[in-house]
Amino acid sequence: MSTLSILLSEKTAPSKWGKDALLSFSEDTVTIHYQPEHRHGAIQRAARKLDNQGIKSVKLSGDNWDLESCWHFWIGYRNAKNNNKVSWAKLNKKDKQELKNRLAIIDWCRDIVNQQAETLSPLELATQSAKLISNYSSDISYNIISGEALKEQDYMGIYTVGKGSDRPAALLELDYNPTKNPKTPIIACLVGKGITFDSGGYSLKPSSFMESMRSDMGGAALVTGALALAIARGVNHRIKLYLCCADNLVSGNAFKLGDIIRYRNGKTVEVDNTDAEGRLVLADGLINADNDNPHYIIDCATLTGAAKIAVGNDYQSLLSFDDKFANQLLASSQAEHEAFWRLPLADFHRSQFPSSFADMANSGLPNTAGASTAAAFLSHFIKNYKQNWLHIDCSATFRKSATALWATGATGIGIRTLANLLNVLK
Repeated sequence: MSTLSILLSEKTAPSKWGKDALLSFSEDTVTIHYQPEHRHGAIQRAARKLDNQGIKSVKLSGDNWDLESCWHFWIGYRNAKNNNKVSWAKLNKKDKQELKNRLAIIDWCRDIVNQQAETLSPLELATQSAKLISNYSSDISYNIISGEALKEQDYMGIYTVGKGSDRPAALLELDYNPTKNPKTPIIACLVGKGITFDSGGYSLKPSSFMESMRSDMGGAALVTGALALAIARGVNHRIKLYLCCADNLVSGNAFKLGDIIRYRNGKTVEVDNTDAEGRLVLADGLINADNDNPHYIIDCATLTGAAKIAVGNDYQSLLSFDDKFANQLLASSQAEHEAFWRLPLADFHRSQFPSSFADMANSGLPNTAGASTAAAFLSHFIKNYKQNWLHIDCSATFRKSATALWATGATGIGIRTLANLLNVLK
């Protein structure tokens, strides 16, 4: 198949291609026509059209291509089969390296989220995540705790959720410390939900909700990619990463409604919904993060359907008690051309999951704000929850069907934003 040259133009397409046509064609050349104020969106939509038309090899030609134009073309052109090829436009050395890093790291994240659960076990997710970050620095140390060792070391959230699967649950503890001094303060701790398949457990999901649940480790992929990209961009302060990885399956050994989990911080949680498992595994990671006394804590999780109902698949949802820190992330998202939206989180949300048998239940009362109560549940595992903590409910991580901008599958949205934020934190 021949390679088509792709040009950019602010001029209107010839009328024969239709009114306000996005694309025009001539022999072996395609021109993308855009209005300057909608440049990136037009390029991404055009790339999606080219993929849909079966055009699998292109060359970005002409002088109008810059880093962001190239990247928006790629995120529209790339599909889950990853069978499209691009010859890139000429960029300066710095932009060329940034593009190379994005292609390696963000595409890794999209691929691992798209990967079938059969081949991505909790232990494999932890191992591959550590391997990715290690590719970008030798200043990495890590440890993986799995199976019965989780119970022995009192990681009861991860252990309980994962014990219904033949594949052992796992916790990745990773320390990026470019100073090499073990006493160096930790600037940030990242915590990611890594549920490699979520059946809902005994609170079983319908098939239509379960079919995309290989993507329930999207939070783990997001924080992994963010740290890798931050390192590639030169972040020079100490950051720790915790990935909480498990399958949530049904078996004779699976956890059940009415079970009570006792956490290392003394909190007890009654399970009244086994499909609210993400918060149960994240609690272990957040306890670790809080005990590290970092300046900042950020957790990422495909946690609730409520967040998707609120913002669709178009935004990553942000929840926080800390206005200043939340605004820092929103500024990073704007700088990186990624979409985040802040949802409400207040103290009254923290009392909306009562239990007669434990300190709290793991799901909220009926007719409460699901994304807000899920975030409020997590706040019980952070002592100073009102400052320097962000929770990202990953509502834009995976698309069950294609749109004008995105192919079906993982998007990688949020990796650049978090990498940007990690580089500016002090």
